[in-house]
Amino acid sequence: MTGWSGFLTITVASLVFLAVLQAATFAVGHRIGRYNVVDVAWGLGFVGVAWLGLLLGGGDPLRNWLLAVLVTVWGVRLSWHMHAKSAGKGEDPRYVDLLERSGGTGLGTVARKIFGVQGASQWFVSLPLQVSAVTESAGLLPVMILGTLVWVLGVSFEAVGDAQLRAFKADPSNRGTIMDRGLWAWTRHPNYFGDSCVWWGLWLIVASAWPGVLTVLSPLAMTYFLVYATGARLLEKSMSRRPGYREYQERTSYFLPRPPRPRTRAGT
Repeated sequence: MTGWSGFLTITVASLVFLAVLQAATFAVGHRIGRYNVVDVAWGLGFVGVAWLGLLLGGGDPLRNWLLAVLVTVWGVRLSWHMHAKSAGKGEDPRYVDLLERSGGTGLGTVARKIFGVQGASQWFVSLPLQVSAVTESAGLLPVMILGTLVWVLGVSFEAVGDAQLRAFKADPSNRGTIMDRGLWAWTRHPNYFGDSCVWWGLWLIVASAWPGVLTVLSPLAMTYFLVYATGARLLEKSMSRRPGYREYQERTSYFLPRPPRPRTRAGT
């Protein structure tokens, strides 16, 4: 299954799958009384789209198997991390703020503003995977290798950053302090930076064969979500209330990693 008719089949199948996934996640969130379970479904949605493309599409097998494996490794790790992070805890402050600004916690508002937006975002960001599924031509190997390396950088930043933060929080002596060690000394959001790299790497793999390059708006959108829309910006808003966070902001890069500035005299 290739060409535009094949793409139509893949994209409709992806939309149906994502709609069912988000509806089921919404039901779970409503039952347990917190909607941050949507973060658990985020990575799994892309895994499903990648495998739908592999199974239904007739594109280049090497590229599509590579994409399916990379997306699965990234998505399963992320979903498990989000499950472990949120299990037994209350609502994520980001979603509390979002719903307050959206007019309340009515089911319709929650469905539209959280689950509807997440599902639509998953579909749009996964367009490179859908296009690759029906692209028969083999990709340029050097570009595919470069994309894989960028993906490795991204997953490494995500996994190492998450592990460092988890170990920091597990130490009672760190209670009430700001995590500013390891990767968190180089960027305030190593997990979001890593996530962005993951999707630029996947896009490079897809862009190695025409017309994959045309899906560049998808990684751009993902980066926008991570930096400005639902990621770092909302987290910064809630974290800015914490003692010491202002000084951390002054010496640590917001998104792109760079060496930290020296501590100010007042902060030492």
